[in-house]
Amino acid sequence: MNDRGEENLALAFRYAIRELRGGLKGFRIFVACLILGVAAIAGVGTLSSSINEGLRANGQVILGADIDVRLTSRPATDDQYQWLADKGDISSLIVMRAMVHSPDQDLRLLGELKSVDSAYPLYGSLKIETPTGLVEGSPYALLAETEQGYGALVESLLLDRLGILVGDTLKIGQQVFYIAGVIETEPDKASQGMALGPRVIISDAAMEATGLVQPGSLLRYHYRLKLNEGLTVDEFREAAKLEQPDAAWRITDSRNGAPGIKRFVDRVAMFLTLVGLTALVVGGVGVGNAVRAYLDGKTETIATLKCLGASSSLIFRIHYIQVLMLAIMGSVIGLILGFGGAYLASQFLAQALPVPAVVTFQPGPLILATAFGLLTATLFAIWPLARARETSAAALFRDFAGQKKLPKPIFIGLSALSFVVLVGLAIATFDEKFFAIAFVAATTGIFAVLYLVGLLVQVVARKLPRSRMPILRIAVANLHRPGAATASVVLSMGLGLTLFVTVALIEGNLREQVQDQLPENAPAFFFIDIQNQQLGDFTAAASSINGVSDINHVPNLRGRVVKVNGVPASEVAISSDVKWVLRGDRGITYSKEVPVNATLTAGEWWPSDYSGPPLISLSEDAALGMGIGVGDTMTINVMGREITATIASLRKIDWSTLAINFVIVFDHYTLAAAPHSHLATAKASDASEKDLFKAITVNFPNISVVRMKEALQTVSKILEQLSSAVTATASVTLVSGVLVLAGAFAAGHRKRVYDSVILKVLGATRSDVFRIFILEYALLGLVTSVIAALAGWLAAYVVITDVLEAKWLNLPGTIIGTVLVSVIVTILFGLFGSWKALGEKTAPILRAE
Repeated sequence: MNDRGEENLALAFRYAIRELRGGLKGFRIFVACLILGVAAIAGVGTLSSSINEGLRANGQVILGADIDVRLTSRPATDDQYQWLADKGDISSLIVMRAMVHSPDQDLRLLGELKSVDSAYPLYGSLKIETPTGLVEGSPYALLAETEQGYGALVESLLLDRLGILVGDTLKIGQQVFYIAGVIETEPDKASQGMALGPRVIISDAAMEATGLVQPGSLLRYHYRLKLNEGLTVDEFREAAKLEQPDAAWRITDSRNGAPGIKRFVDRVAMFLTLVGLTALVVGGVGVGNAVRAYLDGKTETIATLKCLGASSSLIFRIHYIQVLMLAIMGSVIGLILGFGGAYLASQFLAQALPVPAVVTFQPGPLILATAFGLLTATLFAIWPLARARETSAAALFRDFAGQKKLPKPIFIGLSALSFVVLVGLAIATFDEKFFAIAFVAATTGIFAVLYLVGLLVQVVARKLPRSRMPILRIAVANLHRPGAATASVVLSMGLGLTLFVTVALIEGNLREQVQDQLPENAPAFFFIDIQNQQLGDFTAAASSINGVSDINHVPNLRGRVVKVNGVPASEVAISSDVKWVLRGDRGITYSKEVPVNATLTAGEWWPSDYSGPPLISLSEDAALGMGIGVGDTMTINVMGREITATIASLRKIDWSTLAINFVIVFDHYTLAAAPHSHLATAKASDASEKDLFKAITVNFPNISVVRMKEALQTVSKILEQLSSAVTATASVTLVSGVLVLAGAFAAGHRKRVYDSVILKVLGATRSDVFRIFILEYALLGLVTSVIAALAGWLAAYVVITDVLEAKWLNLPGTIIGTVLVSVIVTILFGLFGSWKALGEKTAPILRAE
């Protein structure tokens, strides 16, 4: 930069600082909008990054090892076990669900059963409350066999539900246990996934004595490793790939000890960050309004500076520097509030997290939030600043608000560049690119539609026939008069309301279906681990109970997709929404007939007497996500054997019925001889549920019974917690809209005063002016809410029916509530911004004008 340019820049800084000495009048909404958006993004980012950092730092304790090797329904072979043992200290676990019976109380419930060996835990400390005090370390001594039976450690929830105490007995399978202590802390609990019942820990010897370990039973075998010194996680993985290529086990390492929790945290954080960005964009409308209002108040000053020789570039620099300084100030305050909000949120989440809820300084989210804030301020400030730069001094003296001159192409280009960088940054910072792109595209589309609607409202208001009612005629005219806030109000309130309606309708649909619709149609129970030899007796026992109906059972095996069309599963390009199909073991079955609640959409079902090469029927959604179809092949490892099968058909599955369905269904010939168990469901009247539960658990102690009402309550609780977080963040967008609404009305205060005075001079009373304003604001609020309700309804409908593939439930209360709230808020803020104008004296205003 040459000396002249440096001098102009220094002069611009001096003038900008001098202008700011007069306070933030006109920029309060500007700063508030930036603070709110930056705080939301910084808070969510800091909290999620801190949680993930905690998961990484405590990975060994959360996983219970450096390496966890998991097999389903089958143990490692002797050679595989020895290969693992050579790599470090090893601990073997078996995890399954089983019915826990209190003989004294004759009560039964589903428990999460885990058997451990003497080496458990390799990392961390298991804390047990015993009659003699708190015990930490290995629990194996407490699990030894005594005259009362083997020892068992249980969570306090089990004691509460069964009404028993430490020292009492319980029965699992064929074995009696005595309760040796209560689990206070289980270090590796988070790595075990979602629990449907309280934890019970027993010894490996006791697990064999229960009789629950049967061929085909749904057991998860875990082999935990504390690696030998000098052997890294990456080296172990590479060795396993080269030396045990056919093991078909799932390897998890301590760098991501709780992958389920991390995925959940990352996805929720991504959504909430995008919602925060939406709030920031809504606030950007307020930024633009504030800049326009500020420049409107500085019309004479700008005109005077231009008459005194100030260049257009200097004018632009002065006010852009002001905008930038205020944006930095708002961003810094937002960062502080966001960090504080993350700390407060961590205290509420402390009990739900497997690691200490410690919020640490995470520069990444703070830098990202600041970048979003400054880009948003620049994007929405350039246009009004550039228009002021290009307007002549004479035009400024006459009427700045009425000028429609476009900025020079360079400033239009800068606005476009700011938008592209903002969108690119939003997409680049998230792993789920498709979701981020869809969210940004939808938000941009709604933003554009609302802006056009705002302009359309003005055009329609201008074209409407003149009403004979003076109040209505003037109210309608106010919607399209020069400098009207119509477009800003529709845009700011509309975007926030649209997001709020979308979230409310999605949450409401899911809640209604989980709590009300599904329980009416869902089976009363799921029955797991029914052995082949028990199937006939089980069906007879269930059918003999009055009120029990629709008993369905299917074979149940576990398999893992290892190749698709000969390509290793890890290398297959697949959409994010079906990655779970290739992640770990999947439930599979075989069938002669098309499963219930499924419809063939491509291909043909095999004949009932088929006895040829392996065939499968695949879920249509999974096929689309992997880009495959009828005639393609999938290689699936079942019980250690790799089976390459041809896709014979695709099925559309209705998951909402909660009937038994599988993504992959084999022909009956290929897997009929493989060791397996069965799954079953049954419907039961309220009166017969207790009888059915007792009959199955008493006569078949190895069969695990999942009561659907309890499972749905667990899902509903998780949904409510998630919904609260999402709704709270969506409310930030709505608050931003309200702030922008207030700013839009404040920006038009001078015109309101002038309109009020003119109306009074023409004979209108203060009451007449008051009614005109109310009617104008009611019309604005009504139009905005109707558009937002329609857009939100459409967005929620697409998510529910196309993305989640659930049934749509209309919730008119949400729509009506949105309309009413929008109208009331618009009226209240409009009157608040105009109240002072109603009381202004006419003479001073007329003399000033």
